[in-house]
Amino acid sequence: MNIETIYFITGFVLFGLGFLGLIVRSHPLHRLLAINIMGVGIFMWLITTGFNPNATDSVPHALVLTGIVVAVSATAFALALVLRMYIRSYTEEADHL
Repeated sequence: MNIETIYFITGFVLFGLGFLGLIVRSHPLHRLLAINIMGVGIFMWLITTGFNPNATDSVPHALVLTGIVVAVSATAFALALVLRMYIRSYTEEADHL
């Protein structure tokens, strides 16, 4: 078994675990983490498909690097939204008491 196959299988397993967590879990923070795990699986798959020792095609690697930056930004934004959701739900509960 070569290293490309190991990366491909690992990416597939990570995507599957993230998808399972997205379906099974109902907590918004758990779902956000599951989406991030799915993204890591896709990044590993893209790195595997872009690996060719005979050619110097760096487009898939550039796409993965760009995707990581976008994923970090989107995760920060989603965490801010989850935090705002919890703050709003706790203040609404306090108003009803």
